[in-house]
Amino acid sequence: MITSRTRRTTSTLMLLMMMVLTVVPLVSMFVTALHAPGSQPAGLTWPEDPHWGNFSLAWDQANVEVLLRSSTLIVLGVVPASLLLCTMAGFGLGHLRVPGGAALYALILLGMAIPFESTVIPLYEQMQSLGLLNTRLAIVLPLIGLFVPFGVFWMRGHFASVPPDLTDAARIDGANGWRLFRYVHLPLAVPALTTLGLLQFINAWNQFLLAVVLVDDPAKRTMAGALGAFQGEHGTDIVLLCAGALLIMTPTVVVFLILQRYFVRALLAGAVKG
Repeated sequence: MITSRTRRTTSTLMLLMMMVLTVVPLVSMFVTALHAPGSQPAGLTWPEDPHWGNFSLAWDQANVEVLLRSSTLIVLGVVPASLLLCTMAGFGLGHLRVPGGAALYALILLGMAIPFESTVIPLYEQMQSLGLLNTRLAIVLPLIGLFVPFGVFWMRGHFASVPPDLTDAARIDGANGWRLFRYVHLPLAVPALTTLGLLQFINAWNQFLLAVVLVDDPAKRTMAGALGAFQGEHGTDIVLLCAGALLIMTPTVVVFLILQRYFVRALLAGAVKG
């Protein structure tokens, strides 16, 4: 019979193994980025003379400042609009029980079953007919549509778990639908909203396929999409490639560290409700 101590030990070992699998590649990239440009580092060997200037060199050669501004504009266009649509749709489907909501929800969930890659060619033709190719809107608009199915699924699950007594008490106090949403349910949804926003930020920031297919100008792509052009230029220079990849990853890591408490709170709330 498995004891609680054995279960805790097994869980701890699994977490340690997952942590090692996550941290070791990052450490390897960081150590590689400190070697001399053009060299071929072997394993996790710390360089005798760390080249910290590789990061500034990769910053200049990859034009990271322009890419950072472009990625920020894309994220600011995608995440707020997607959160607004997902939150209002999730509230209507999960708490207000609108007529026909079950059929509409099933239709929205079908969007999660469609492989993302299968939509690239139709999206290209649609953006071309709209005259939006090689613009940031060619990335922003499809990403909003692609993020909606999961976002509605996530927010509907939150609003459906809110006790109906809160709504009844608010309606007795004279709250209409909008005030009920704005002043009662929205404050309670902050952890779920923050977690969803974090996931959408990471997905939008790291978007590669749409940025490469729909936008030709690297300066209008996401940072991850522009990494393809940087890799084409420095594909044999592993050192600069690792330095550029770390620069691209840094914003997502910083945002996650800032918002991790909301992320954990939402996951724990979901575990308790389940």
